[in-house]
Amino acid sequence: MSDPSKKLGLLTLASLVIANMIGAGVFTTSGFALADLGSPKWVMLGWLVGGLIAICGALSYGGLVRHLTESGGEYLFLARFIHPVVGFLAGWVSLLAGFTGATAFAALGLETYLSFLRPAWLPSGAIAIGSVLLFTALHSFRLALGAVAQNAIVLLKLVLLVVFLVIVGFSPSANTAPHPVAPFSLLAFAGSLVWISLSYSGFNAAIYIADEAKDARRNVPRALWLGTLITMFFYLALNAAFVYLPPFQTVVGQPDVAAAAAQAIGGEKLAAFIRVIIALALCTSVSSMIMAGPRVYARMANDGVFPRMFRFTGEVPRAAILLQSALVILVILVSSLKGLLGYLGLTLSLCTALTVSSIFVVRRKEALNVTGYPFTPVLYVGAVLVFAALSLKRNPWEMLGTVLTVASGLCAYWLINRRKPAGSKGAFN
Repeated sequence: MSDPSKKLGLLTLASLVIANMIGAGVFTTSGFALADLGSPKWVMLGWLVGGLIAICGALSYGGLVRHLTESGGEYLFLARFIHPVVGFLAGWVSLLAGFTGATAFAALGLETYLSFLRPAWLPSGAIAIGSVLLFTALHSFRLALGAVAQNAIVLLKLVLLVVFLVIVGFSPSANTAPHPVAPFSLLAFAGSLVWISLSYSGFNAAIYIADEAKDARRNVPRALWLGTLITMFFYLALNAAFVYLPPFQTVVGQPDVAAAAAQAIGGEKLAAFIRVIIALALCTSVSSMIMAGPRVYARMANDGVFPRMFRFTGEVPRAAILLQSALVILVILVSSLKGLLGYLGLTLSLCTALTVSSIFVVRRKEALNVTGYPFTPVLYVGAVLVFAALSLKRNPWEMLGTVLTVASGLCAYWLINRRKPAGSKGAFN
């Protein structure tokens, strides 16, 4: 008999993965990547390589969640398989970058694409903050309400994306002039791949709510690779439209590359249509992260390494959701869209690579069913580390945000645990 408390099926879990990935990144990154790489074919190669790496990551995470079907994400896996302090740092990264920074990035992307709707008297950031407050309210009361609303918006988003691709594919205004052919630069490619990896970083979204999933051992791993595969298809199709169909100069370096491409191909009507799609995509991205992220902090509170007030005491972790949203609003007020790209891509990639590496620790002690082992985890970890190293060689300052995040996490762990009695489970128990 199924557990009535487990309310989330495969559809909701896969929708969560898709919603986490198809957000700000795919509609903003390629303009910057095109400026760095100089040629559409290298941009497309970046999205293909990024997708293959993400699929390896999804299959690897699937093995971890089959072994430990509880909510908590990287915090849970690293705390159980490596060491509690490593798990705490992963939870801290989730708090500052994985969800707070990424949600702010999606909300700022929404602000960029809907800025034409903001009256002059409304301050900058109001649309971004408004979206955060809306989905905070939606997810703070009942799990089913937020899940149903999100599934409906994700489905509508995918349908509209298909319509957009059909329209641009048959547009008579599509560019036929030859595109620049720039020489391949491995360092530039690595830097762009770090940005692209941010768009794929949500492949692990379903693990954060495994406790609330029906048949989690089966459905969560399936949702990870299925959602990632669907997203990869849309990413390749969309970016082909963004970088090949409009004239090169209209999209290179553009932060709103999707709208710029649509404007060049189909005029103001198509640009308005893609803005609607992007708004839906970014709304689901904000929604999914506000839904998933607080489950990590609730798990940390249950384990005694975070204040008790953030524990999961009802149907939803309301206090943790409010904390997440307050931090997101703070980041929105002090950050820019491009300024978040390198920091988030690098920090989240390294954290997921560390989590996948825990597979090798577990396999030394007990059986672990990982699809494609050892190739999938080795390829994922190796690719992340190689491209991160190349990116840092090109721009060492990108590491500063990651180092500060880890350093602040170590300080927080020490402050929380310094008065912990011997033998106690956690500082807040």
